[in-house]
Amino acid sequence: MAEKFIVKERSTLLDFLINHLTGWSKKTVKQRLQGSSIAVNGEISTKYDFPLNVNDVVEVGVVKKASTQGQTLHKLEIIYQDKDIIAINKPAGLLSVGNTTESKQHALAILRNQLSRAKKQVKLWPVHRLDRDTSGILLFATSKEMRESVMDKWSIAEKIYLAIVEGYPKEKKGTITQPLRADEREYRMHIGKHPDAKAAVTHYTVKQTTPERALLEVKIETGRQHQIRAHLAWLGHSILGDERYGTKGEKMGLHAKKLTIIHPVNKKPLSFEVDAPRDFYALLN
Repeated sequence: MAEKFIVKERSTLLDFLINHLTGWSKKTVKQRLQGSSIAVNGEISTKYDFPLNVNDVVEVGVVKKASTQGQTLHKLEIIYQDKDIIAINKPAGLLSVGNTTESKQHALAILRNQLSRAKKQVKLWPVHRLDRDTSGILLFATSKEMRESVMDKWSIAEKIYLAIVEGYPKEKKGTITQPLRADEREYRMHIGKHPDAKAAVTHYTVKQTTPERALLEVKIETGRQHQIRAHLAWLGHSILGDERYGTKGEKMGLHAKKLTIIHPVNKKPLSFEVDAPRDFYALLN
């Protein structure tokens, strides 16, 4: 059962939780927020800086099933599998990896259960992650060694996404090189020069436009957290449905379309590609 608190003075959600959940580490509080187990006035919130007003009701321990259909998922689409690596088509709305020990509704747990047998439990290691609301190619390794081998060549892996954005860029093609700095308190990326900022490179091409929106093909040379979301927002064309960097919506317009890696064993290039679902393209209309 969820534990309820009544807000007595204005605050942000993270500060409120840290002050009221005595005995919880700051890391655990953040994990609960990211794991969608916190609600404000009945609505799930994952934003550290979510504003709280007097008499708001904060619930801790809310259970939210992650599925594009609102039902528990038991099977994922496998687009490639060998004894070393497995690539799946992750649906939007599903975590890549669990943020809490209680959560079993994430891609790693579902795939592990899907592939395991009574006398043979499968172990998997995530090679990378996709944001909860991003669909597309997600890669796992069958051992730590295979994971490290893929990651050793990750800087030269080709990573291509589709993004539906508000408005449309004036230039048909462009490159964004703004450095990014992670803000753990707000769980977002800040853009611009800073001693802690890291280089980030995002290329985009306009593939289709409508009067108010555009479909972009995006290629990233680096893989910073929220890189595409933050860079496109900086450009002035935030991704549709991206509440953190733009405007809230029912679905976020970001899909991991293609991934090319160096295979950890035979050392040859290996490509995976999966098109976005219909409801993704429907966002253009």
